[in-house]
Amino acid sequence: MRLLITGGAGFIGSNFIRYILNRYPSYKIINLDILTYAGNLDNLKDIVNNRNYTFVKGDICDEKLMHRLVKKIDVIVNFAASTHVDRSIKDASDFIKTNIYGTFVLLSAAQKSGIKLFFQISTDETYGSILSGRSREVDPLLPNSPYAASKAAGDHLVRSYYVTYKLPIVITRSSNNFGPYQYPEKIIPLFVTNILEGRKVPLYGDGQNRRDWIFVLDNCSAIDCILHKGKVGEIYNIGAGNEITNIVMTKKILKLMKRPQEFIQYVKDRPGHDRRYALDCAKLKGLGWQPKFSFAQALKLTIDWYGNNQRWWKRLKRQS
Repeated sequence: MRLLITGGAGFIGSNFIRYILNRYPSYKIINLDILTYAGNLDNLKDIVNNRNYTFVKGDICDEKLMHRLVKKIDVIVNFAASTHVDRSIKDASDFIKTNIYGTFVLLSAAQKSGIKLFFQISTDETYGSILSGRSREVDPLLPNSPYAASKAAGDHLVRSYYVTYKLPIVITRSSNNFGPYQYPEKIIPLFVTNILEGRKVPLYGDGQNRRDWIFVLDNCSAIDCILHKGKVGEIYNIGAGNEITNIVMTKKILKLMKRPQEFIQYVKDRPGHDRRYALDCAKLKGLGWQPKFSFAQALKLTIDWYGNNQRWWKRLKRQS
């Protein structure tokens, strides 16, 4: 199988590339990434000499490049996205360009080339806040941030190409990922690295916002399962059932790192901060998938990784 992984130098994309090359040694991967602040080739330096791996620096909004690359592959897995909610609140322009127009350019190239599958990577944030129950794939999308709105628009475009042009597509919406190689602006790597630096952790509002956390390797295995067993035209939620409040998660990090709760610094909440996300993943589990990592196990692995790779993240924090 020949795959084009867009955004493959980012957090989830780089973990997925490594996962696929280890699991399927005969698969060939083209990694396309424009290398924004969150794209980092150091994430993949251990596989750079793999003969089945090729890196191309480029933008998914580049129509000529996309049409040229798509001719060489069977499957597009679209990780490319601007993702940080706080940045989208300050300036949504990059989010609109990449997450909507970039998705359109990819879809157009895919339609004309006749690929076997267009795999759109999305987020539970497209459903918006849910105070009770769990979001299902058939639920309406009610995004509350510019980031979530741009991802929802991308999802709608992908589905429209399935209905209108019969392009074979799949969409996944995962809960909050965490693990190695995550840029230290997201809450878990930010808090872990701040503590390693002896700094306090900035917790929004009252800390009662709830999220379902999934270890990045569990998300990779779920995407792999859907890639090989999923039904064309379907949407699949990906979650691990680790729903906790931000304050509880913060205290777990402090306990594992042997730091007092005085490291918590409550800060003004961000605008439009969703209170709770939760996913119904029955459709995915019907394909035989289950997460392998408990939250406690994955959180310790993550903390240990950042502790052992300080050179990786200190450079990023100096540049931010």
